[in-house]
Amino acid sequence: MGIHDGKHVHGMHVVHDGPREAPPLVLIHGSGASGVSWGPVVPALASRHHVIRIDLPGHGQSPPAPSYDVPEQAASLAAVLDELGLRPVTVAGHSSGGYIATALAEQRPDLVGSLALISSGPSPDALLPQPVLLRVLIGPPIGPLLWRIRSDAMLRRGVTAVCHRPVDVPDELVADVRGIGYRTLRAVLRQNGAYIAERSVPARLTALDVPVLVIFGAADRRWDPSSAHHYDMVPNARIEQLPDVGHFPMLEAPEATGELLLRFAATGR
Repeated sequence: MGIHDGKHVHGMHVVHDGPREAPPLVLIHGSGASGVSWGPVVPALASRHHVIRIDLPGHGQSPPAPSYDVPEQAASLAAVLDELGLRPVTVAGHSSGGYIATALAEQRPDLVGSLALISSGPSPDALLPQPVLLRVLIGPPIGPLLWRIRSDAMLRRGVTAVCHRPVDVPDELVADVRGIGYRTLRAVLRQNGAYIAERSVPARLTALDVPVLVIFGAADRRWDPSSAHHYDMVPNARIEQLPDVGHFPMLEAPEATGELLLRFAATGR
């Protein structure tokens, strides 16, 4: 696979896989996860790319930040890419990681050559009623109490609750999820909601001149799967729906997800 190492750059934990001289591919995880969530697709991607996984502030091995405003997180990511001397890059974001990726493209079109969004809800009205376990864990007054006594089994169920297929949740991902603070996750979710309420993701992408790939599980349990077609309005966008796949295509269908990302990174389609 080539290089696999991790270090902190501008306060964000960065892991590299694959040869440094290969075309760069940046992977951004969603809320309540970490760069580890991309693990099943990394070997295939790193065979052709310099893969860069970022732990967003307060997630994985990155420390908390004063603010979780989406544009501010995108600016921090831009600083990381500038420090690494990477441009232009293909950026892939899972779920709300797609919002950070979109904000990065808005701020720094010089950095983003193409943009892939996986399970990224387009607007607040596409959000489905969430599984009971997640509502209880995240919402007051019970959430803060349960947060302190979460078992590994409960954390695994939190991930699989939005999956459609059975998945093996890696121990490392469970550990990373355990490390996320209750207030951090609440703040992140609030800021994510504000970003897409201010302007929908398809509307933001329409204003950009960048190739876009949208991947949605046809059985997504977090976002209405039919909302993938809200992205039909985006010029240069290709929409792919994966049958019998929920909110985590990287865990549920890594081979198909990896193939789509490789083709898109190579061709922009």
